[in-house]
Amino acid sequence: MVSSISPLNTYKAPASTLSQKPVHIAGILTTVFGLDELPDGTSEVVVLWLMHPRLDTKEDMAGVATTIVDHWNRTPANKRRGLIAVAFDARNHGTRLVDALSNETWRTGNEKHAQDMFSVYTSTARDVSLLIDYLPGYIFPTAERTISTHFVLGVSLGGHAAWNCLVHEPRITAGVVVVGMPDYVNLMTDRARLSKLSSWTKSDPPGANFLGSQHFPASLLETVSKYDPAAFLFGNLAGNGPTKAASLPDPSSPAEKEQIRPRLNQLRGKRILTLSGIADKLVPHRTSDPFLSWLKRAVAPDGWFGDGCVHLEDLRFEGAAHDFTPTMMNEVLRFVDESMSALDAPTNAGTVREAKI
Repeated sequence: MVSSISPLNTYKAPASTLSQKPVHIAGILTTVFGLDELPDGTSEVVVLWLMHPRLDTKEDMAGVATTIVDHWNRTPANKRRGLIAVAFDARNHGTRLVDALSNETWRTGNEKHAQDMFSVYTSTARDVSLLIDYLPGYIFPTAERTISTHFVLGVSLGGHAAWNCLVHEPRITAGVVVVGMPDYVNLMTDRARLSKLSSWTKSDPPGANFLGSQHFPASLLETVSKYDPAAFLFGNLAGNGPTKAASLPDPSSPAEKEQIRPRLNQLRGKRILTLSGIADKLVPHRTSDPFLSWLKRAVAPDGWFGDGCVHLEDLRFEGAAHDFTPTMMNEVLRFVDESMSALDAPTNAGTVREAKI
């Protein structure tokens, strides 16, 4: 059985004549959107890195790329900065496909789903860092323009990777996560329960031995603790199971604040937009909520990390499941505009927005 429904199916981009330039970098085929449309007087360029859902390819992000870049090019603003978008295939997808079964889930026949999905999207996030290093030499070989900063947008699997980029890549200053999550253990524990895996059902109570089983090996847990946002920032994987609100560090404890602050500093000054469907069963918001609730309290203007100047938006959409809807896209366009403007007007305190739309 092969799954095939993409959240991108719910977003249909308007027609566009935006340029698409293929660029090969270090064995990775990329598509650069909007390079030819950069105005002659533009000296600085912002790159929006696009990461697609599981089972999709870079071609499926073309509509997202053209919508966002066309919108920015039409927006009356200081065009000292231009915007381009870059899409590429995730590991083991599209032009990089090695084994199709490895992209499947437990329910669709892949017994190594946990290992495969985490390794694919964290490696894809590392590819963003590699491509950031080399892209200028390919598209601006005589340094005629400067890439001043980088944004990221990911959908589903790409959204998981976008969180990874935000935490681990300092050159990414803003990110959009569409139906993605920052807490892998919580997501996969919930998915194991719903999939009724043998490693879940054959224990008392059910699930007691899931972490460390063949479906989620101890070695994977160790790797997750290094790269997963929730696990990396909060170190909550010491055999205690998935993230729970009660297991997160006490924000009133000076010792734990001191321990976490150096890691949380990796989000300092960044802007984050998360978009979730309230009816999403594949990546339900409840698996991200403990982490996001804690983070929102920490980075709020009166939070203990309010001086971190993190802007965090957690938006949930009525009537949406595992989808990227036109209403979500409207929020993306607003957020990109505001993030471009914020490059000239950084804030001195954190901000939080949460809403059901």
